[in-house]
Amino acid sequence: MAAKDAKKKGAKDDPKKKKKGDKASERVPPMSVRSNPRARSSVRRAKGWGGLVGFLVAGYLSLSAGVPITEVGLRALGVGAAGYLVAWACSVAVWRVLLVAELRLVYDQLEGERAERTERANAAKAKSAAAAAAGGRPEAG
Repeated sequence: MAAKDAKKKGAKDDPKKKKKGDKASERVPPMSVRSNPRARSSVRRAKGWGGLVGFLVAGYLSLSAGVPITEVGLRALGVGAAGYLVAWACSVAVWRVLLVAELRLVYDQLEGERAERTERANAAKAKSAAAAAAGGRPEAG
């Protein structure tokens, strides 16, 4: 009986596992805030600080206004959750811009390298064409 249950559990396909012929597994993952380790940790840190600061500020302001302690707790929790969400949204927006800037920088560097290689290849072709036009004699120098 237990063997049948084990077979049933093992027979289920895990949707997270990638199959060998799956084209999605062969593609390069897209650049995203979630896939970048620096961005992911920075967003996590910002969410924590946003929630904590919201909680503390709301609690302090509510206590200094003379609000009953139960209301202080509810307000602090609500503002803490809102601070968490605002910090998340702002940090993700900032990191999206930073990731696009990083991609542009890499693209510009690769484009510059490609242009240099093309210039060197053209110069080598021109030099060999000039040598061929001169009758194949090497330049004296």
